[in-house]
Amino acid sequence: MWINLSFDVLSNIFSFLSPDSLARASSVCHHWHTCVHLHSLPYSTSHHHHRHLPWFLAFPTRNRSLCCYVQNPMTENGQVVSLDFLPDPARPVTSIGSLLLLRPTNCTLLRLGLCNPFTRQFKYLPMLNVARTNPAVGLVVGPAQYGLISDFKVYVAGGMSEVPRGGATYEPTLEMYDSRHDTWQIVGPMPVEFAVRLTVWTPNESVYTNGVLYWMTSARAYSVMGLNIKSNMWRELSVPMADRLEFATLTQRNGKLILVGGGICVNGACVWELYEEEDWWLIEKVPIELGLRLLGGRAKWESTKCVGSEEAICLYREIGSGMIVWRRQVEVENGDGDLIIKSKSKWEWIWVNGDKQVQNVPIKGVLLHPSLALSCTLN
Repeated sequence: MWINLSFDVLSNIFSFLSPDSLARASSVCHHWHTCVHLHSLPYSTSHHHHRHLPWFLAFPTRNRSLCCYVQNPMTENGQVVSLDFLPDPARPVTSIGSLLLLRPTNCTLLRLGLCNPFTRQFKYLPMLNVARTNPAVGLVVGPAQYGLISDFKVYVAGGMSEVPRGGATYEPTLEMYDSRHDTWQIVGPMPVEFAVRLTVWTPNESVYTNGVLYWMTSARAYSVMGLNIKSNMWRELSVPMADRLEFATLTQRNGKLILVGGGICVNGACVWELYEEEDWWLIEKVPIELGLRLLGGRAKWESTKCVGSEEAICLYREIGSGMIVWRRQVEVENGDGDLIIKSKSKWEWIWVNGDKQVQNVPIKGVLLHPSLALSCTLN
């Protein structure tokens, strides 16, 4: 009976499977393998976002090995995934649905590419109009159509560029990549002081919400840089306890800008939510026992990192030391790891063990909804 099912019917059935189960299903027969890789819905659909939480991908930061460590926070199953299909060693900037936005690590000038680590697809984006070193990178994802991400835009701000007579200068322009046209264009100027701040003190991570792209500066005292996409207006926001935080990261939750930060003087780690203008509200605190477990009893937060999405926020340090996850409350439906959301409004703190068999090295983490469907974006 199963061999006679149409691709459409099988695709709908497969949409309820976790990536682990879907991979096993693809090995049953040629018919199922074809359906999984050509007809299954990507995990960027809204349906999957309600059934599955994102996976944690860890990239080593101090070597150029073409691999990453992948962990399902729900089952704690982890494995090393080879990235030997990439033309160059790379580190992640952010995720776009089931795809990773990457930048090579063997070149000082910014070059961006897209890949699906599970289908082993990759392509470089076109070169920027202005060659830049160390600019800030931001992502804006368009509205979903039929549950799929329809298009996205990548914004590049600041950075250092060469001048005609030699030397370098801060680049006071904003450049944008539009996936619909596969081109870059200069979309406007930016204040030089913001270009300097974004180049020197800002990591690549950005958050887009309510029409504004936000970056966290890495200099203490921390502050937030914001760009209104429509008006091209820049502004700087203050950060709660800015001079006492040992780490600070931006993410989002329920469409709101979220700040996660911590330090000894702050008595642990806290979660703030931005309301109107610069009104930050404290909405959560990391449980003390989980914080001590993450820090190994040292009470030093400066090497803590954080990555988040609409479904989960992860605090981590190294690949083998475990991590703290604040996630939408879920329950396991069956042994295959398929999940059902108990309540969209309730979140819970959990501890996820690290893999002691993996070399404990510093990492850069990203959350991604894995997909085994081939992406037309990468064709």
